Amino acid sequence: MSRRNFLGNMAAASFLGSLGLNAPFVLTRERRAQQKSQWDLIILGAGTAGMPAAIFAAGCGAKVLVLEATVVTGGTLDRSSGQVAGSGTVWQKERNILDSTDAHYADHMRINNWSSDPALTRLMVDEAPATLNWLAANGFKLVDGDPVFGKGHDPFTIERYQNGPDRGRSILKAMQPLFEAVVASGKVAIKYETIAVELIQDALGAVIGVVAENSSRTRAEYFGSRVLIATGGCAANPQLFEDLHGTPLTTMSARPSSQGQGLILAIGAGAVLRGGDKYVPLYGTLLESDSAPSVQDGSFQHDPKNRKPWEIHVNSRGERFVQEDHLGHEYREHALLKQPGHRLWVIGDDEILRNAPTFLSRWTPDRIQKAFAQGHPMFAQAESLTSLAVRAGVDANGLKRSVSEYNAALSSGAPDPMGRLYRPLPIIKPPYFAVRMTGWTVFSFAGIVADASLRALRSDGSPIKNLFVAGEALGGAATSGNAYTNGAMLTSALGFGRFIGLRALQR
Repeated sequence: MSRRNFLGNMAAASFLGSLGLNAPFVLTRERRAQQKSQWDLIILGAGTAGMPAAIFAAGCGAKVLVLEATVVTGGTLDRSSGQVAGSGTVWQKERNILDSTDAHYADHMRINNWSSDPALTRLMVDEAPATLNWLAANGFKLVDGDPVFGKGHDPFTIERYQNGPDRGRSILKAMQPLFEAVVASGKVAIKYETIAVELIQDALGAVIGVVAENSSRTRAEYFGSRVLIATGGCAANPQLFEDLHGTPLTTMSARPSSQGQGLILAIGAGAVLRGGDKYVPLYGTLLESDSAPSVQDGSFQHDPKNRKPWEIHVNSRGERFVQEDHLGHEYREHALLKQPGHRLWVIGDDEILRNAPTFLSRWTPDRIQKAFAQGHPMFAQAESLTSLAVRAGVDANGLKRSVSEYNAALSSGAPDPMGRLYRPLPIIKPPYFAVRMTGWTVFSFAGIVADASLRALRSDGSPIKNLFVAGEALGGAATSGNAYTNGAMLTSALGFGRFIGLRALQR
């Protein structure tokens, strides 16, 4: 082994060791000579990308092994919104909606300001039609009215966005019978509660297998022609998430198994990560406590199309930083990204509290009053703005100035300082209230760098032979960019899994 490779492996081992994980190893020359490939494709993870990869690889005649860390298949589909996007689908044709992959690509890149990987985004939109039509042919149905321009994020210019009535589980219901059939046929073997702890590489760095560990801590080696990392991201690993994104993980929203194991394995094999710098928070959620990551205690209703804002939003300096009734989701999210701690406070008074629709989904007025009375850490109420600022933890002078400027413009009929149009009431009647919201995310933006063939890449741009990546292991930024671009995560995971599966026997 060259000194450079030795030092590289030592560095990887040190990094992995700091996380309590093992580094990949390289087989001795004598041992390598004794090994023969037993599997055509080894898939790490039986989730949104791993399941279609196994189904299509088996359909091509490949011998497939799937290693799944949990006791079930489906990955994050049990908690996903299930929203996917694609052109040329059967649903568009039923409604005579004209669309194309070129139009989808242009729309997608427009929404995220060309911040996603162009090659991987192009692959996603090209794979989407056949992938979504495959789901439709296997029982995937849509909610009434879909496809639509958008849901909860900046819209497309053409209706190509949809989901099933049971959210992500609708997709799982379509794939589960197909996956179970290929397992029953013997074409796919699956080992539950088993994770890959090391990648096996030959002297030239090609990945030729994995070392896996089951729930009993028993280890076994599996050799194959290709290894697909489809393990998900690291949005349930606070330490790794913060290391890769430069910001704390605020909520426990991801699946607990999303520990970033696939990312660590890839680093140890010589791959590089990217995308953490493109992190952008969703526009606030109500946390249960100040402990990070925290359980979410309520959903913030900030979309003006669903609930127009009666309150104002301020940062820790007490300053308004956003036009509260702006229709752009990306506008609000990027505005929050620039605020200290990615925090905002919803500010109002007694008149607003009694008359406005609640800004917390499924929270009753009685529950809100109890939160104030019982000292919920995110709720504050006071007879003066100065006292409110002290209790809420924001700058008093900034808060008083923001409220005064808002009220003055409203009473005089002058334009709002932030350009806001909907201003139903001034904030003048105590007690005043403040409720703190915190930016959050459901996935990790950082992931493994890959080319348009989904091969994991080294820092010099060369591919690691036989090592492929799909799903959230690529990082959300790869296809979504620094935005929550419609359907970017699920559509790419499904399409990329299918892409790898169809090519499992190619040399």
